[in-house]
Amino acid sequence: MDTVPQPSTLLDDQICFALYSAPRAVTARYRPMLDELGITYPQWLALMALWETDGMSVNGLGARLGLDSGTMSPLIKRLEALDLITRHRSTDDERLVLVRLTDAGRALEDPSCSLSQMMIDELGMTVAEFAELKSV
Repeated sequence: MDTVPQPSTLLDDQICFALYSAPRAVTARYRPMLDELGITYPQWLALMALWETDGMSVNGLGARLGLDSGTMSPLIKRLEALDLITRHRSTDDERLVLVRLTDAGRALEDPSCSLSQMMIDELGMTVAEFAELKSV
């Protein structure tokens, strides 16, 4: 007969801790691969968003990544210092700051394409398991 598990205050028994720990563990697995490209995980996410839609506003990029302006500002500055992006005021609305990829930023797209597959392989997941995980 199945019994209802007793309430527990053990950290490892908490679903919230598992959900908190999982992204940190995956991000740590990406680190060596991203180190080879000379970028961090948040920088990679920003570049991926710009590969999809180059020339978006800083606010639009922050919204796409779920980051606030306090986080976006240093991220944008670091990408600019690495010569991966440039910032320009919109000619239509000078309140908007647009972010554009440089040639160096665009050049990282091809080597980045294999990172997701490398992660699937490293985690020992099948493509179907990866698709299921993304759908959750």
